[in-house]
Amino acid sequence: MKEKSTVRKIVRIVILLLLLVLVIVGLIFGIKIAPNYANNEITNKVNLVVNYTNVTDRMKHDLFIDNNGVVYLSMDDIQNYYDDNIYYDKEYNQIVTSSEESLAVVGFEEKVIEVNGEKIDSKGSAVVKGGVYYLPISEMQDIYNLKMYKLDNKVVLESLDRKLTTAVTTKKISVKVKATTLSRTIEKLKAGDKVVIVEKDANLVPAGWTKIRTQNGNLGYVELKNINNITVEREDAKPKKYMNEKISLAWEYFSEFAKAPDNTGKTYDGVNVVSPSFFYLKLKNTDKEKPTKVDVISQTKLHANIGDAGEEYIKWAKENGYKVWPKVTNDTLATTIDEFSVLINDYKMREIIIDSILKYVDQYELDGINIDFENMYQEDRDAFTKFIIELAPQMRSRGAVLSVDVTAPDGSATWSLCYDRKKLGEVADYVVFMGYDQYGTNTIGTTSGYGWVDKSINKFLDTKGKEYIPADKIILGLPFYTKLWKTQGDKTIGSNVISLANIDNQIPADAKREWKEELQQDYVEYTKGNITYKIWVEDNDSFAKKLELVNKYKLAGAAYWRKGFDNSSIWKVIKNTLNLN
Repeated sequence: MKEKSTVRKIVRIVILLLLLVLVIVGLIFGIKIAPNYANNEITNKVNLVVNYTNVTDRMKHDLFIDNNGVVYLSMDDIQNYYDDNIYYDKEYNQIVTSSEESLAVVGFEEKVIEVNGEKIDSKGSAVVKGGVYYLPISEMQDIYNLKMYKLDNKVVLESLDRKLTTAVTTKKISVKVKATTLSRTIEKLKAGDKVVIVEKDANLVPAGWTKIRTQNGNLGYVELKNINNITVEREDAKPKKYMNEKISLAWEYFSEFAKAPDNTGKTYDGVNVVSPSFFYLKLKNTDKEKPTKVDVISQTKLHANIGDAGEEYIKWAKENGYKVWPKVTNDTLATTIDEFSVLINDYKMREIIIDSILKYVDQYELDGINIDFENMYQEDRDAFTKFIIELAPQMRSRGAVLSVDVTAPDGSATWSLCYDRKKLGEVADYVVFMGYDQYGTNTIGTTSGYGWVDKSINKFLDTKGKEYIPADKIILGLPFYTKLWKTQGDKTIGSNVISLANIDNQIPADAKREWKEELQQDYVEYTKGNITYKIWVEDNDSFAKKLELVNKYKLAGAAYWRKGFDNSSIWKVIKNTLNLN
């Protein structure tokens, strides 16, 4: 009896151990496969799929669809996914947004969207809901270059400038939430169904699997052996390239009282872009210390100095293969800093100037524009950036280039701190770094020392810095001049601009030249009477050293201030250094 009892006990223990093992294995197996069965889709709201990602749980605000089927996305989410420059203009109660080739203005009352100056009927307007601004994204597909799919509980927004690869299923298959056969099925497909291949790092997907988006907007995984006819229907959009060689731009200055130069029979060797001073703001008509909007708005106008001579200049340039990017300036002799401040901070005034620029671009078939706004308040930095943001897409839609001049990233509030160089580098086609004047009107020193120019360029190229501009967007502006400083004892009594052509005539034959390694320039000091003269020599050699930085850092090109200050041999230096045709 004891033996039978012992056997029964052993059997019970073995059974209990087997059951315990089964429970443990079941728990381990369940834990292992549970994530593969997790329901990652949010079921209590409309999901948003942006290209190949369901972003519903990342959105700042839920999208909504009105009774007319118009899909609304919050301004905050549009800023996150499509336009980080979008803003609400409180003064005119409108939202201003932009894309590569479109500037759109959306109001809150009329169902109209203004795109590049043209009013287009819309099924929706901007709305405020719970204190949040929303835009009718379904009515703005062309603006953001999107294609929208509105499905049962999803909205899919597909960017048309991104690569699109499709495939076709070869049989009935299950789309899995994870790349494993043990995973939960999220959709079943039949043979011949078309799917979108999600471009994803192959290292992140197990061999033999690929991630797809179905026609129902579901995102999941299928085995590669179950699809075929993989086709690239659309490639990633590539940035436009405006020049096939380094840009070599010559500014051609003439005042508002002078005609464009007569270049009949002339050619400029070593140049492929000319920038005549055709356009300028002229607002100065009040003695008020602080002009009001009323003072400024009535005179807001872009003045043009083109005329018959300018038209002949454009004709000459085009016939000789030069691109024409006229300069637009806020000439401080014609516009005070306070007047400019009023103008640049007002959307409607900016719009007047932009419309004028675009009108002239169309009228004269200009290849581009060079914006040269200087002497601005630091507080107007963002307003100036908005001006460029609002101008850029409308220029791009015309195939015209927008370049913006900036100073070195150091200096005074109204000379240096008034530019958001990083943002300008994102928005404009090119940013021209004016590599001069290194020293101001009251501080003696070189106009453009090599070390200072090199250091400034490196600030632009610092990808982690606040001044970052991509190298292929930077045009290095260099001076065809230097300054002759005059001192009397310890007092600076003035300076004169000396052009490249006249430097040798200015320096006495017996004056001693002292080479400054960091500057890559000669320094000359001499005395006449009781006045001491100091000059940092800009010549072909010093100029070439700075110009070589364009090649060293793979910059877009160079620009020169200005034609007329040059000597006859500098153009060969430019042509050879930049390897121009």
